[in-house]
Amino acid sequence: MKKQLFEFFPILLFFIAFKLYDIYVATAVVIVATLAQVGYNWFKYRKVETMQWITLGLILVMGGATLYLHDEKFIKWKLTLIEWLFGIAFLGSQFIGEKPFIERMMGEALVLPKLIWKRLNLVWALFFISVGFLNLYVMEHYSTNDWVTFKTIGVPVLMVLFIFVQMLFLYKYIPDPEE
Repeated sequence: MKKQLFEFFPILLFFIAFKLYDIYVATAVVIVATLAQVGYNWFKYRKVETMQWITLGLILVMGGATLYLHDEKFIKWKLTLIEWLFGIAFLGSQFIGEKPFIERMMGEALVLPKLIWKRLNLVWALFFISVGFLNLYVMEHYSTNDWVTFKTIGVPVLMVLFIFVQMLFLYKYIPDPEE
């Protein structure tokens, strides 16, 4: 839980900066916060996860373009690019490697038939790709204020709901501790 809160920290600062100032200040804040987050991980653990490097790269490129060109569409596109990268990675893991990503992430906690792992992985890939398209819709049809709310509150709520539905589906596979 502590790790998830730490990962969410730059997004929270982005939201607060946007509410207090504007999208450009919020973009600068999220760039600095993400740099600090990656720097902290490097100095504390001498390790930074691949997804953090990718996120940092996209924040620097898309956030930098937003600030340099004074065009908020770049920072809005970052969410879609991240979601699509996740989706493509999950989809690609269906065909590359011994196990799909979802099995690599949850395999120690859960024993599932190979077919169920593949289906679950595919559903996650489709979820990420769908959220990317949903972000495009929101950024094109709603205000920047609505988009920020969608990004910082709506997407995490969608993720929690999606995980809850997954848990309902997977419940029958969870071993009974009394057995």
